[in-house]
Amino acid sequence: MLKYLLEKEFKQIQRNPFLPKMILFMPIMMMLVLPWAANQEIKGIQLSIVDHDHSTLSERLIHKIPSSGYFKLTNISQSNEEALESIDSGKSDIIMEIPNHFERDLYTSSKAPIMISANAVNGMKGGLGSQYLGNILSNYSENLREEAGMISRQTSIPQCKIIPEYKFNPYLDYKVFMVPALMVMLLTMLAGFLPALNIVGEKEKGTIEQINVTPIPKSIFILAKLIPYWIIGFVVLTICFIIAALVYHLIPVGNLFLICIFAAVYIIVVSGMGLVISNYSDTMQQAMFVMWFFIMILILMSGLFTPISSMPDWAQKITIFNPLRYFMQVMRQIYLKGSGFLDLLPHFIALCSFALFLNLWAVLSYKKSS
Repeated sequence: MLKYLLEKEFKQIQRNPFLPKMILFMPIMMMLVLPWAANQEIKGIQLSIVDHDHSTLSERLIHKIPSSGYFKLTNISQSNEEALESIDSGKSDIIMEIPNHFERDLYTSSKAPIMISANAVNGMKGGLGSQYLGNILSNYSENLREEAGMISRQTSIPQCKIIPEYKFNPYLDYKVFMVPALMVMLLTMLAGFLPALNIVGEKEKGTIEQINVTPIPKSIFILAKLIPYWIIGFVVLTICFIIAALVYHLIPVGNLFLICIFAAVYIIVVSGMGLVISNYSDTMQQAMFVMWFFIMILILMSGLFTPISSMPDWAQKITIFNPLRYFMQVMRQIYLKGSGFLDLLPHFIALCSFALFLNLWAVLSYKKSS
């Protein structure tokens, strides 16, 4: 009985002119484009400089800042008012004002104040831009001290030297952090949306009535709906693994088979959620909007962009009921840290609980009339 139901499902997928293309090209496009676009490293910050000193050192500083690659010098203004106009017009993000007697103060007192004014409409851009600029100024000051021989005279003073070592992502490449998470997002969208549109699609076509008059148990019917999308999920995941290895040279530090075990459970979770929504929906449009509503909340509260530890306490408690959160952490920990099954056992128990609950709900909520 299950064999014929599966044959029916696969034939429906093959006859759909759009679905096979989407299953193939959606992961390829998302994996090739999103890791470059979804990047929180800010570059090309537009900088306006007000130079009141016009000295050799100020000119040298002006040339040093754009060479970092983080800043784009938009203009050198004659006054602070002129620079503020560039902020108002959107041509600049940050103003750096070099005061009069900048060079003289550096040589006489070794101190010279520089004012940094940041446009904080985009708080992250303003904050990070000011921090980048502060680091460049600190490095510039240290270079001047080395040239003047001031450091060599202070060698007798004890100093603490910090040598940072970045574990699991030594080059701080944001794509390494995003690629495993995008695999989870792809599985969620495909293995969630497609089952959500399946049963309700048969309702609209009227073919569900032919199933309802047969003696097929509800559990077998739901299982026949799950298995094709479980296989599709692994096809998508395999494509993602290949692109991650070939394009981003990202290979799991941990066991690839362990990822497959967690993925097998997770696909059942999101497919079960899609079937529950499909059971309660009357039209495909209704199922699509309800699924999109839940998917958006699950993605935004999964730690994809914002760490869960940075969320308010009430939001962190809500994420306990988010299956996407657990699989997102699993993918990153296996891919980047090489975590083992015992390290991820709580996540496995949580995903199994979600799978059991949602699929049992899918079976009970399917109303089969004979």
